[in-house]
Amino acid sequence: MAGAAEQESIFLAELGRRVRHARTVRGLSRKLLSQTSGLSERYIAQLESGQGNVSIILLRRVADAMGVRLDDMIAVQDTPPDWHVIRDLLGSASAEQITLAKGILSGHAMSNGDTPMPRVALVGLRGAGKSTLGRRVAERLGWTFIELNAEIERENALSVKEIFAIYGQEGYRRLEQAALRRLTEHPGPMILATSGGIVAEPLTYDLLLQAFFTVWLRAKPEEHMQRVRDQGKLATTGDHASAMQELRAVLLSREPLYARAPAVVDTSDVPLEEMIDRLAAVIDARFGSVDFRRSA
Repeated sequence: MAGAAEQESIFLAELGRRVRHARTVRGLSRKLLSQTSGLSERYIAQLESGQGNVSIILLRRVADAMGVRLDDMIAVQDTPPDWHVIRDLLGSASAEQITLAKGILSGHAMSNGDTPMPRVALVGLRGAGKSTLGRRVAERLGWTFIELNAEIERENALSVKEIFAIYGQEGYRRLEQAALRRLTEHPGPMILATSGGIVAEPLTYDLLLQAFFTVWLRAKPEEHMQRVRDQGKLATTGDHASAMQELRAVLLSREPLYARAPAVVDTSDVPLEEMIDRLAAVIDARFGSVDFRRSA
């Protein structure tokens, strides 16, 4: 019996870790998760710390509120990073697509050697400089600049705030993925600024990585915080220490996801013009041998 009790304790601790990670990587506070799930903050805190037993019904409410699958919360062991993407793709694949996938997995995939599409996506936390740098570099290159959130708002005639209020985070993520799919058909060169949390949705992020040359704009937590404050998007009053602690936790949970981007531009402790030069240089290294400028 002691062995069984120990295994149960390990399981609950691992369950708590997964719930905490899923919440943090999505930038959700316990208070917000409590409001969306209808469960108390105390219950969520106990769940995340692995204390006590947990009802499968209540756990499902927590998973639904975060927009994650229940089976991901209670899996016996961690899965490879791309497993969630593969599973979701297989779930909607046709018989022909599954046959093709089996052939690729068997080692029969071939590279077509096509020239990469002139599309760049910028990822990173709020305050990384995605909008500012993306717009300035696009102007320099003569490319189109698009903010994904602005595109979502335009397509749905609702602000992001209204979308969250009406459809919740899960609804917003569905609209985000739909907008991204449409942008993959954009005919000309473009730079896309994404939301900070896009990396938390496996299928959407995988689509981004496949369709766009993705660049992580990396900055120190203190710079993220100051830039957001300078933009007037964060209250200047309140508990600064708690806000910084939460920001660090979100950044820590997302760093492995941001690091999947094939390129990184550090925007810490450098003037704006140098940031622009750095990003332009990375893009030039990828696409510079081909003239992708828009026609006049």
